[in-house]
Amino acid sequence: MGFFEFLQKRSDDMVTFGLQHLMIVAIAVVASTVLGIGIGVLAFRVPRLRGAALGITGTLLTVPSFAFFVLLLPVVGLGTPPVVIALTLYGLMPIVRNTITGLTEVDPAVVESAQGMGMSAAQRLTRIQLPIAWPVILAGVRVTTVMLVGIAAIGSIVLGPGYGVLIFDGLGRVGSPVGLNMVLAGILGVVIVAIIFDGLFALVGKLTTSKGLR
Repeated sequence: MGFFEFLQKRSDDMVTFGLQHLMIVAIAVVASTVLGIGIGVLAFRVPRLRGAALGITGTLLTVPSFAFFVLLLPVVGLGTPPVVIALTLYGLMPIVRNTITGLTEVDPAVVESAQGMGMSAAQRLTRIQLPIAWPVILAGVRVTTVMLVGIAAIGSIVLGPGYGVLIFDGLGRVGSPVGLNMVLAGILGVVIVAIIFDGLFALVGKLTTSKGLR
């Protein structure tokens, strides 16, 4: 059976796995973004915490994904939970780093002017600093997303959803044409999901960033 014939025959599975892959990555990205921006803001406001924040999130990123997923099994069991948790933790570092960088690059004169107008620290953060830093923060979220799309495929080792199911099933049939087709289909699906997310973030960037900051 040729590869394109295989794709046609398994089109329903490709769509199902694609939706699963999109969903699990989207959930992890939202969680990583909320936590990452929160940690980044805290580290920016308290400089002595920056090293610890970057060090811990960077260390999490170095843990092999196979090991990370397996270590979570006794805590949350098989399936989607360990994959979402691991992906969320993996995604923190680029967002934390870019949040700190973006806030640091905001012109102090702009912040001082806002303070002179009577804005509180919270108002300066939400109305001035974060909006100006947003393009840099969004770049970190975009990097995180593309990275997590690939790591999510490994989640099938703990019965996680997505294209990893095809890839690992195919690897279990190494040497057969069907096995090769399954692996190639899974890889193609992962690439397509990454392209979809990247396109979405390009659109989000245009819609949420003022023209003066693009």
